[in-house]
Amino acid sequence: MTLDLNPETDLSFTRTLAVPRHLVWECWTRTEHIPHFFVPAPHKVTAVEIDLRVGGRFNTSFEVEGNVMENPGVYLEVVPEEKLVFTDSYSEGWKPAPDPFMTAILLLADAPGGGTSYTAIARHRNPDARKTHEDMGFIDGWGTVATQLEAYAKGLAK
Repeated sequence: MTLDLNPETDLSFTRTLAVPRHLVWECWTRTEHIPHFFVPAPHKVTAVEIDLRVGGRFNTSFEVEGNVMENPGVYLEVVPEEKLVFTDSYSEGWKPAPDPFMTAILLLADAPGGGTSYTAIARHRNPDARKTHEDMGFIDGWGTVATQLEAYAKGLAK
């Protein structure tokens, strides 16, 4: 599965994770797993709410350098073990956010050797928002999240 990316507004990377796709999906869709990988360490997730359906909530709170950040959002598309799309443009009940940041798209596919081809895409409203995210360290941050996810999911596979 591929998407038409706009280099002016989209950021993306693909990596092969050495864990099965069903575990990657489980980690992204169950509240008990999210705190173990969702933000780059040493930052931490302090709360998670998931209602895994189109229009359902995906709310997270995390602590970054002593500051708690609330991140309400909703799922826009849920294709089990293949595609997960969520955004902070809306909160549950399709309430528009005053200052949305991005829409995240996760694409999962089987990779040789039982692993997962993992693509993370961040779509932004405009080139300035994309540039802000890139300058914040999208590749390093989302790359760290993928590394943490892989390590955590390996522990679940045992």
